[in-house]
Amino acid sequence: MRNFRISVPQLKHTLLIYAGAVLCGAIGNWLDLPLPWMTGAMAFATVVRLSDLPVQVPLVTRPIGQMIVATSVGLSFTPTAVAALSTLFAPMITAALLTIVAGFTVAALLMRMARVDVITATLSSIPMGPVESANLAQHHGVAPGPVILAQTLRIMMLVIFIPPALVALSDGIHDPIAVLRMIPWTVTGALLLCSFGVAGAFVARALKLGNPFFVGSLGGAALAASLGFPVTAYPYPLLVGAQIFLGVWLGAVFDRDLLRQSGNFVLAAIGSSLAMVTLCAGMGLGLAWITGQHWPVMILSTAPGSVTEMALTAKVLQEGIAVVTAFHLVRIFIILPTAPWIIGMTARLAVLWGLHPHSGESGGSASQKE
Repeated sequence: MRNFRISVPQLKHTLLIYAGAVLCGAIGNWLDLPLPWMTGAMAFATVVRLSDLPVQVPLVTRPIGQMIVATSVGLSFTPTAVAALSTLFAPMITAALLTIVAGFTVAALLMRMARVDVITATLSSIPMGPVESANLAQHHGVAPGPVILAQTLRIMMLVIFIPPALVALSDGIHDPIAVLRMIPWTVTGALLLCSFGVAGAFVARALKLGNPFFVGSLGGAALAASLGFPVTAYPYPLLVGAQIFLGVWLGAVFDRDLLRQSGNFVLAAIGSSLAMVTLCAGMGLGLAWITGQHWPVMILSTAPGSVTEMALTAKVLQEGIAVVTAFHLVRIFIILPTAPWIIGMTARLAVLWGLHPHSGESGGSASQKE
């Protein structure tokens, strides 16, 4: 994907990509799928990439999509919701730590199935995002391509499986996107929300926080909502556009050459991702029993990644939006700052135990898609 400087041929290409994404999103919407615009756009971009055709869209579309979704989610942090979250802080910390443990468990499985080195397996399994894990892979001298692929596969599986399953199991939801489409908004309220989100994003970026355009925008919107500022949601078409931006970005990560070079790593990554999702779902059910929270809320809260999509799904279910978002944020703020230390310790232990970081690498090098 490219920066925002764009020529006429690139503009035509970008318009064609988004036209196809909108068409597939419209089909998903007609089928009443949860998050249809994101799922449809992701499916379209994935098919294009697997056909060995380029998906070149301005890099700026990803942070724009993140900021729109993050500020929409931040509206749920009302004073009442924030007060209720204080009782769940210990379960949030526990869930984050258990997610790291689950990541190492799945990494051991991936090492056995794909015969990759311990660094590649760990970076592929602990949910820390494709960009962050790829940067650490390059720092430790392993190929970033398989790591990006595994992280993205897990996110895609979360988007594909969890929202439809939870919506299907929920009573009384006949139109999954009705709640998103019918949220009241005003021009001044939406502009004020956007202002807080942009300010929060730039503050987070200045502080060098991980994923600043989501975390910072969410923080700015949550601050405005918790202090009672007259912020409102955006018009629904804007949220549709954000979903399309993010869906295309997810699908564009795939590369047929990378899949061809990775051999059995793809199947192993799918299997390990399913194992990670299963372990975290089990953790969610256990925490639901301990905390008394509704089980779909805790399944969304403990999902290994994909905070954007899980928060939107909570919004569709009209339940626990602040809880879901808070659980993910606590995990993000625990894993991302400590990820260099976690991987560094893993690398040192690998040397100590005779597991060379480059042994059995799968897939060779691959260009980063950021």
